[in-house]
This record gives sequence, structure tokens and C-alpha cells, in this order.
Amino acid sequence: MDKEWLNVGKIVNTHGIRGEVRVISRTDFPEERYKKGNTLYVDLGSELVPVTIEAHRKHKQFDLLTFENLGNINDVERFKGYLLKVPKEQSVALDEGEFFYHDIIGCSVFTVEGDELGKVKEILSPGANDVWVVKRKGFGPDILIPYIPPVVKTVDIDEKKIIIEPLEGLI
Repeated sequence: MDKEWLNVGKIVNTHGIRGEVRVISRTDFPEERYKKGNTLYVDLGSELVPVTIEAHRKHKQFDLLTFENLGNINDVERFKGYLLKVPKEQSVALDEGEFFYHDIIGCSVFTVEGDELGKVKEILSPGANDVWVVKRKGFGPDILIPYIPPVVKTVDIDEKKIIIEPLEGLI
């Protein structure tokens, strides 16, 4: 069976002439993922090319990466537009109450009374806490659920089920 892969970023361009690539990060853990010595895989569609990180730095909204033995723009030009991936089994260990976005998106959301509200369609990170955007079952505007203990009571990743106690005026 094919192993599952997690998308950790997209190479959007080269940067300079020394083999640096500009990455739009898709990971919650850039410091962990882009650590010197880590291996990522460039998904070229037909093949996954392993690359080992030599250096990482932030520049504006991008992560700039340099790979070992690819110290020239010509070595990395072919990676432009492709995704960086890691095997799913390399996922970062989370503390209790922390979840990967891909585990939360698609979960059904219920009130403590058992009413189904809808499914989580995206996650916003506006500041102090994440906000889960729930596409309503039926009609109506999306429901925004702050991921805070008074609201989110249980998250069952295996059952893809979240139980919340809505604050006054939330729904």
C-alpha cells in the first residue's frame, strides 16, 4: 500500500542564484519541519525527490530553504511550483488538546444537546485562538466556533465528531 503524505509547503520560486527556494509554508511547525538535516520530498508528480535541508530562514511571508548538494539555481529550478511533503508517519507529536488541521477539517459538529450543526470546512488563525468555520447543515451562513475550552467540549478524531457548547448568540 502507498504511504500517506503530508503537504508541508509549496516551492513558489527560486531566490537568488545559490540554490535557495522560496516556500509558502503549509505546516504548523516550520521550525521543526525545516530544521537543518531534515529530509523533505519534492513531489514532481511522477516521482518524489528527497532533499535534505541545509539552511532555513524567514523572508517576508516566505520560508527560504537551501538543500544539501543543490547549491546552484540550476539545481533547484525544476522544483518550482511543486509541493514539499513528508511521510505521514513523520507527523509531529502533539500535546493534549492540540490537533492537526487535516484531522479537524471534515469533522461533524454537534451541540451538547445532540443537534448536528454541520462540518468544519476550514480553520482560521486570527490571533489568540483558532476559529473553526463550520458549513451549516442545510441553509444559512457559516458558523464560526472559537477553539476555546468553554465552547469545544470534546473532539473525537477517530469518529470525526466534535461536541460544542455554543456561547450565547454563537449560532
